[in-house]
Amino acid sequence: MTQSDRTLFWLAAASFASMASMRICDPMLPALADDFGTTAASTAGVVTLYTIGYGFSQLAHGPLGDRIGKARYIAGAAMAAALASLLCALAPGLAMLEAARLVTGSMAAAIIPLSMAWVGDTVPYAQRQATLARFLNGTILGLILGQALGGLLADTLGWRSAFVLLAAIFATAGWKLRAVVRAGAAASAQAATEGPEASGGAAARATPDAAGSSAVQPPPGAGASSVPSGALARYAVVLRSAWARAILAIVAIEGLFAFGALAFIPTSLHERAGIPIWLAGAIVGSFGFGGFAYTLNAGRLLRRFGEKGLALAGGLVLAAGFGLVAAAPGFVPGVIACVLIGLGYQMLHNTLQTHATQMAPSVRGTAVALFAMCLFIGQSAGVTLAASAVPAAGFAPVFVATALGLAATGAVFAWLLQRRAAAH
Repeated sequence: MTQSDRTLFWLAAASFASMASMRICDPMLPALADDFGTTAASTAGVVTLYTIGYGFSQLAHGPLGDRIGKARYIAGAAMAAALASLLCALAPGLAMLEAARLVTGSMAAAIIPLSMAWVGDTVPYAQRQATLARFLNGTILGLILGQALGGLLADTLGWRSAFVLLAAIFATAGWKLRAVVRAGAAASAQAATEGPEASGGAAARATPDAAGSSAVQPPPGAGASSVPSGALARYAVVLRSAWARAILAIVAIEGLFAFGALAFIPTSLHERAGIPIWLAGAIVGSFGFGGFAYTLNAGRLLRRFGEKGLALAGGLVLAAGFGLVAAAPGFVPGVIACVLIGLGYQMLHNTLQTHATQMAPSVRGTAVALFAMCLFIGQSAGVTLAASAVPAAGFAPVFVATALGLAATGAVFAWLLQRRAAAH
């Protein structure tokens, strides 16, 4: 296993913990309510505060990752998330648990966006989408297992054991990633000592993240000397690009449509088809299996359809999934619909992610963190809008509107990709 492969593996492990931590509290709210003598609704802050910390801390993580080194920064963030997860396990009351969850989300937020930026730094663009798909296996597995582990451990060993497990995974991933980064830096230092001629000057050009791997260098004029030092200046570099603004707008719209309606599929299956709520939640978990179907076939799909085709097809597959759940609520149609939604989402979103890693190569960490924050804002707005629309219009019209919106989003992105390719 190469230096780059080892780094990617531990980045994926840290991302698994980040995503699992986001979802692990969902099924344990009744257990928390019993333990703290309150209602399940009153314990929901352990979910929402994590999400708030996760979303808004992106503003700090991107510039700091660019400055310190992305893999090194992720290792530190994972160790901090491990400590915060341990504090969750030891929390004597609900208020302390909520505070510890806010800190956990704030630290874990650095992992996935900066990992994507690291891939952008170290993997040539032609192989980047397939590499990002491999990395996504960790996040998808965390999405699937997070809820399952939370419910299982809450019912068996107790809810505190779930946070101990998360702390162990965060700590292991952070420690191993730190060791890999140090080994790469030591190899680069040794190569530099032996003389730049021995490695063609590669050691002198390697970034802190990419030491020991075949890094992709920024284009001329985007070197360290031209990178602004302030966070606001780094964000300005991203936002000056019209293409970056288009990517950020599209991912926000994607998040608004996809996740706003997705949050109401379990309730729809429960109320319209009489499916128990626990089973309805498990059906939505099949979203992750659609994601796995994409990651296992990403290379073949990209060669077959190209980026434009993936964007267009992703929007259409998403539309088919939401259309099916609108037309035929039930166990089997629900599973098929959620698998389609997971597949279509990854087809569209992974193409967006790949372009996000190239929006501003000189401040890639800042750019991808801004991308993640726009997705978070879109998701939050989508859930709010869907919560207002469902009581007034019903589930089926909301799902149909979502299907049409996502089909249009994929089509617009495909058109923009075609226009950009023609211009270049």
